[in-house]
This record gives sequence, structure tokens and C-alpha cells, in this order.
Amino acid sequence: MSDPKPNPAPPAISDAEWEVMKILWARSPLAGEDVIRALEPRTTWKPKTILTLINRLVRKGALSYEKKGRAYLYYPAVAADDCVRAENRSFLQRVYDGALKPMLVNFLQDAQLSKKEIAELKRLLDERPAIGSQGRKCL
Repeated sequence: MSDPKPNPAPPAISDAEWEVMKILWARSPLAGEDVIRALEPRTTWKPKTILTLINRLVRKGALSYEKKGRAYLYYPAVAADDCVRAENRSFLQRVYDGALKPMLVNFLQDAQLSKKEIAELKRLLDERPAIGSQGRKCL
């Protein structure tokens, strides 16, 4: 299989669909039965439910498949990073009206960060270009 192509607008994926995608991002291609087996220890879903989720993801364009004999082998049609970024943007817009600073403040106030984690966050912020620098935006 080739690597999933970057998609400018990945489809919206439900929480249950994320569980299926995680399995297929980790290892693919997989037959439906293999996805069912991989999800058994994580969920109480019936096999038919999992196959329904797979079919939904195919219709949305998040999964693709190839037929090998009588089996259908499923693989991601969208990259995990693209879906994570889209989910981050969606969450930020829904909960914080698109404002990054209040979200970061809330997360940082609630987080139990080690000195090492704080140092890493500071390093990332220091390396990030500010607004107006090379046309990129920062906090």
C-alpha cells in the first residue's frame, strides 16, 4: 500500500470511528475480521457494529479497500496527522471560538507538568516564529 495522501479537508470522524481508524493507522491493510479481533479487547461492540463503522468510513473517504479473493482489505485513505489537525481545529472553533490562547491557558492551569515538560514547551514557543515573521502566526 502507498502512504495515505494528505487531504486538505479530512472527513469528520466520530469517536467510534476513531477507534477503527487507530487500528488501521497502526497496521494495514487488514480484513474486517482482523479489525474486529483488534477491537475485541478495547470495546464491547458486536462484529456487525464494527463492520458498519468500517463501511461508514469507506463512504466518507477515510478508508479505502482492495479486494483479494473473497476478502476486502481496508487501509487508511487519509493520514492520521491530517485528521488530528482537523479535529484540533474543530475543537478549538467549537469550544473556544477559534481563540488559541484561552484554550492553552485552561489546559496549562489544569495540567500537572514536570520541569522537563515545561522546559520543552518553552523551547517550542521560543522556536516558533511570531506574527509577522515570515508570514506565520504564533500566539
